[in-house]
Amino acid sequence: MALSRNKDKVKELSEKGLILEKPKDAIKAPYILEFIGLPEHSGYSESELEQEIIDKLEHFLLELGNGFTFVARQKRISFDDKHFRIDLVFYNRFLKCFVLIDLKIGEIKHQDLGQMQMYVNYYDREIRLEEENKTIGIVLCKDKSQSVVEYTLPKNNEQIFASKYETVLPSKEELKSLIAELNSQR
Repeated sequence: MALSRNKDKVKELSEKGLILEKPKDAIKAPYILEFIGLPEHSGYSESELEQEIIDKLEHFLLELGNGFTFVARQKRISFDDKHFRIDLVFYNRFLKCFVLIDLKIGEIKHQDLGQMQMYVNYYDREIRLEEENKTIGIVLCKDKSQSVVEYTLPKNNEQIFASKYETVLPSKEELKSLIAELNSQR
């Protein structure tokens, strides 16, 4: 916000808070998961990551943003005698939709996005009520290739998102570098 040239918008944001007009407005990049206590370069599994998030659910909800409520963990969905499990299911009161999260401890793959698309389609067709908005899916990954995301998802995608997570806040030097990079793009 400090880098913004539109001071009126910054003032409006400080007075009203974040205004959610579309699903993308609710998705952060990256999510900072320092509160879960996992070391930056540790060999943890997706289930350990999920357990740490559940153990510190209040902090995770705060990191997700406004309006999120917890619905389920390892939510089982079944069809054609096949069973699948969605890592985390939330509902956003402001967006009026389900938010499904799939956790990945490595780099995102196109299969991960396809799997999330299946979960979102299932929720939209079988779970979502008519008055609710379309389901959002977030693949939360340690590393993200923007090209993989861009070429896997359709151009007009408004439902599936890939977001990186960090287990520690960036250092002062990394933040300075990020700010310099943002300034050079303007």
